[in-house]
Amino acid sequence: MKKGKLIVFSAPSGSGKTTLVQFLLQQKLPLGFSISATSRKARGKEEHGTDYYFLTEKAFRKKIKEEAFVEYEEVYKGTCYGTLKSELERLWNEGKHVMFDIDVVGGLNIKKKYPDNTLSLFIQPPSLKVLEQRLKDRGTESEEKIQLRLAKSEKELTYSKHFDHVILNDDLELAKKQVLSLVQQFLDS
Repeated sequence: MKKGKLIVFSAPSGSGKTTLVQFLLQQKLPLGFSISATSRKARGKEEHGTDYYFLTEKAFRKKIKEEAFVEYEEVYKGTCYGTLKSELERLWNEGKHVMFDIDVVGGLNIKKKYPDNTLSLFIQPPSLKVLEQRLKDRGTESEEKIQLRLAKSEKELTYSKHFDHVILNDDLELAKKQVLSLVQQFLDS
């Protein structure tokens, strides 16, 4: 198995990282999306094997013991997220570079594990107020969950300095141009 490059997108929830990842996947680049595993329940129209690998908490903990993850984290009590080693292998075997839409700790763990072939991008929201409105506009979570996410977001913003690049997402079209340019340069290097 030939190892490809890794492109990590991290940001507080609601910053626009998923939109930017989806934009890149539509370009003519040899990129594949790493589907994360999670112990949380599916939201909205999310599908197993497309959006996430939805596992029970027990099944997730079993995979931890089997050392099946490249990285994992208990993001909220009882809610775990992680990257399965089998995901990297699947995409590399398809001749693709792996793109991640992942929380900041997971993103930094991947960068630490694969320092020479990882590009880490932090997507920064214009403000916490804008972030709160974006989360409310989604209509997928309770006010309590939104407030938990905002508290976590404040902490996550302090990690931005550890990423290769910080992209301020206050103009989506400009952010798309920036990430496309950075990713193309990285893949060509």
